[in-house]
Amino acid sequence: MTPVSLRLVSALALAIGLCASGGASGAASGGASGASAQTAARPPVEQSQSQGRAKNVILFLADAGGVASVHAASVMAYGEPLRLHIQQWPNLGLSETSPVDAFVSDSANGMSAIVTGVKTHNGVISQGPDGERGRRDGTPTQTVLEYAEQHGLLTGVVTDRPITDATPAATYAHSNDRGKWGEIFPQAFSPRFGDGVDVLIGSGRTEIAEQMAANGVSYDSLARAHDRPIYATLEAAPAANRRPVVVAEEIDVRAATLRALDLLQAGDKGYLLVVEWDAHTDDPREGLQNIADLDRLIAEVQSRVDLDDTLMIFTADHSFGLQVDGGRRGQPLLEGYEAWKARDGDPRSQHQLSLTHEGLEQFD
Repeated sequence: MTPVSLRLVSALALAIGLCASGGASGAASGGASGASAQTAARPPVEQSQSQGRAKNVILFLADAGGVASVHAASVMAYGEPLRLHIQQWPNLGLSETSPVDAFVSDSANGMSAIVTGVKTHNGVISQGPDGERGRRDGTPTQTVLEYAEQHGLLTGVVTDRPITDATPAATYAHSNDRGKWGEIFPQAFSPRFGDGVDVLIGSGRTEIAEQMAANGVSYDSLARAHDRPIYATLEAAPAANRRPVVVAEEIDVRAATLRALDLLQAGDKGYLLVVEWDAHTDDPREGLQNIADLDRLIAEVQSRVDLDDTLMIFTADHSFGLQVDGGRRGQPLLEGYEAWKARDGDPRSQHQLSLTHEGLEQFD
């Protein structure tokens, strides 16, 4: 783990008064192709040193939303660079998240590196590099969410992706294969520290149920065993439930995030909230729009918290092969998009965006 990557997990842990030494050991670093930008909404260091550590941490993550995608999202949404809300934050760093044995990271290794400080192999979730994907478990690495649970903070995870997908799963689960959804989801109900994630909201309901069924597990059996209902929609979770678990077919990230924030802010010891929104740009309009929408959500959340005691961080688990390589001011960034879609996504019809589709399945 490079020093900057190590500092990210240390900042997350130390900001909420935790000791990250148990999970912040490093492995050999790889190349720079896994780098992604991190911005933080806190006063500059010289202004904040006397304010102490943050009581609360909110980590926003655009899945595959690296530097190039963030730049493109600003140009698409506002016609100019550096117009996103997060691009106005005063603190900026770079995180290098390549796996221990390659130069390009997937979400599993990338998010594991962010939340544990330990690099691993692609496809492996919050386990050390002594494991082997799909064949052998590595040493479980303690995540910042587990540190928060250990110290009695409230925790929440919200995502538009399946709640068992690599990025959200890396916060609460440990697995030698990101594809083992049927084994990953039940780990949320058998935490290694504390009482587990307090607010858990994501999609993937049908696929997760199918994989759990192969192991003789169902949503109903989990709910009964742990006295914790698993709701099929956000609306079905009653307001009186302070620790809702929602696994839906689709998730409204804004509504879910604001619901989670309201619940976590009710605690008196502080909280950790992780919010993921997919930003893969194999479909550039969808991916870049998701970044712009996440940015608006971040601005809304910032207006609801006190930055004197809340650290807000934006980052990505890995970058995507996209670059803006043409165009003029006043010209739509996605000019040629409809023709591109009509040609089955042939990137040659995209005049201003250069898209790399190699490895999409492997590095998601």
